Amino acid sequence: MGLLLLAPLGSIVALLFAWYLSRTVLKKSEGNDLMKEIAKAIREGANAYLKRQYSGVALFFAVMFVILLIIALRGYLVIFVPFAFLTGGFFSGLAGFIGMKMATNANARTANAASESLNSGLRVAFSSGAVMGLVVVGLGLFDLSFWYYFLSWWYRALPEAARIQNVTSAMLTFGMGASSMALFARVGGGIFTKAADVGADLVGKVEVGIPEDDPRNPAVIADNVGDNVGDVAGMGADLYESYVGSIVATSALGVAAGYGVDGVTVPMIMAAVGVVASIIGTFFVKSGEKAEQKTLLKALRRGTYVSAGLIVIISYFLVTSILGKENIGVYFAILIGLLAGIIIGLSTEYFTSDSYKPTKELAGTSLTGPATIIIGGLSLGMLSTIVPVVVVAVAVLASYFLSGGTESFNKGIYGVAISAVGMLSTLGITLATDAYGPVADNAGGIAEMAHLPEHVRERTDALDSLGNTTAATGKGFAIGSAALTALALIAAYKDEVDLIVKKEGLSFNMDLSILNPTVLIGLFIGGMLPFLFSSMTMKAVGRAAQNIVFEVRRQFKEIKGLKEGKQGVKPDYAKCVDICTRGAQKEMIMPALLAIIVPIIVGLTIGVNGVAGMLAGSTVTGFVLAIMMANSGGAWDNAKKYIEAGNHGGKGSDSHKAAVVGDTVGDPFKDTSGPSLNILIKLVSMVSVVFASLVLHISLFK
Repeated sequence: MGLLLLAPLGSIVALLFAWYLSRTVLKKSEGNDLMKEIAKAIREGANAYLKRQYSGVALFFAVMFVILLIIALRGYLVIFVPFAFLTGGFFSGLAGFIGMKMATNANARTANAASESLNSGLRVAFSSGAVMGLVVVGLGLFDLSFWYYFLSWWYRALPEAARIQNVTSAMLTFGMGASSMALFARVGGGIFTKAADVGADLVGKVEVGIPEDDPRNPAVIADNVGDNVGDVAGMGADLYESYVGSIVATSALGVAAGYGVDGVTVPMIMAAVGVVASIIGTFFVKSGEKAEQKTLLKALRRGTYVSAGLIVIISYFLVTSILGKENIGVYFAILIGLLAGIIIGLSTEYFTSDSYKPTKELAGTSLTGPATIIIGGLSLGMLSTIVPVVVVAVAVLASYFLSGGTESFNKGIYGVAISAVGMLSTLGITLATDAYGPVADNAGGIAEMAHLPEHVRERTDALDSLGNTTAATGKGFAIGSAALTALALIAAYKDEVDLIVKKEGLSFNMDLSILNPTVLIGLFIGGMLPFLFSSMTMKAVGRAAQNIVFEVRRQFKEIKGLKEGKQGVKPDYAKCVDICTRGAQKEMIMPALLAIIVPIIVGLTIGVNGVAGMLAGSTVTGFVLAIMMANSGGAWDNAKKYIEAGNHGGKGSDSHKAAVVGDTVGDPFKDTSGPSLNILIKLVSMVSVVFASLVLHISLFK
């Protein structure tokens, strides 16, 4: 219990350093009056969107709270689950909200700092991203620590083994709240940002022939708002949920493996160590004035590698002192998770960055029109799934056997789960490099709209281009961690079922054989689920984007002098923001509910064996489909930027127009459907765990 105090202390340290960084950023100047005006419009749009989203999501949480409370009162759940569900959702939403507020306050400051030097712009954008990363880990550790200490006190009369088992079993279920909020944030934010982006590009770049972020484009403010509500608030809620989910799943599996309190202590302290390592890493992020991709990328990587190196050293002493040198395999599982995260990130970068062959070749296919660049992007995305799948497979196998899987199945599965914690241990700084992207993107837009000098635009363009790469790498990292976390949650689901059966004396044995018809049916349903979900989210973006296209066309047609850029003539930015907001709120409901309803229906009809099959099916296809979509979208985006840099005809050429079409296809791939699949495969697991007792009692198939 003594060492576990480091978890709440780590939470406090993370939140205090995030506060310090936020004060440092906010002391910077926003620039001239026009820059302040643009930044204010983006802030107001983002605040209005999140206010409407959180109002709608609050209603969902109220209904779910009542349902969970009724189930708990009937004896199918621990009474704390409905309340833990609320706290999980609240802190997940709060992490995203704080990150979004910081990003919308840092965009103009980044553009203005870039007028001083490239390094100044990088530091402001990265610091705002670090606020997001540290808030996510800080709030996550706070929520975990609160429930651990409260539940330990509540079950204090029980023997230690029974107490820890009850504590971890109850904690496992509150991840459902975090997952639910994350899915709403990701889907809603993704629909908003891509509807605005697609609408702005199709009319502005292709039809009218004006530059990106041109102030004449009515959808330009909505596009900048979308970067924040989708890629900052959505990503924050997403990785908060992965972070918390991996720790609670590992804690629960640690009890099953026979480690008791020590099995809970290791992942919790790993998270606290990760906070300190991430903070130290932030001080190593700095660059010179050479505005090259590789130079800037090296600056960001330096911080991440320093943090990872510290984790490698400290976790050795942590594992050997808590679990003993005889369990040194757990340490190697942590290293494997760290290494797997780095390799998946590098693989994503290779397939999506215009510094490498795949994206350069993809840009070349634009010379023969939109069809060939779309075919090339789909092919590239499919090919890019090989490395992450092999890496995760090797990580699972190695973690399982090194942690003692040959002598104990539960010890091996604990090793797989702890490797996910290892991968996410540097989340504070990894998320900072991801959240940095939208800030840099907004800074470039503000520099364009405020007509800042050319050298400033060159610097913000360099920061923005780097942001595309870090965002793609961040998505790869998020997907990889989601796969490992989902595998840990499937194992935790099996343990939860076994625990309920033993506790209530039920006559039931899990049969997870591939020849069991219910498992096979579950596999097919689970395999289909990511495709159905992606179809719904893609169509949602398409419908919302159509409305933006019509509105932008209307304004160019009806507002005299807008297309020509006459002085004093301004588009109606607010109208496009409102269309995106209303569209996103309406369209996000069904995809989000799908992840909650399907596991319950499957459980009540074909039982817990069918649910286990469904979880396996959705994890496999969801993981592969998410990688393919994220990498195709990232490659299309950077192929367009490669052409805009003066290759294959440059801006305004036919190849550029073809690349813009490819990019608009890729937008919902990489920023809506792809990243939302991370949450889908974890949320179905969380829902399955929460409703396991109910399914065991009233399912048609026992």
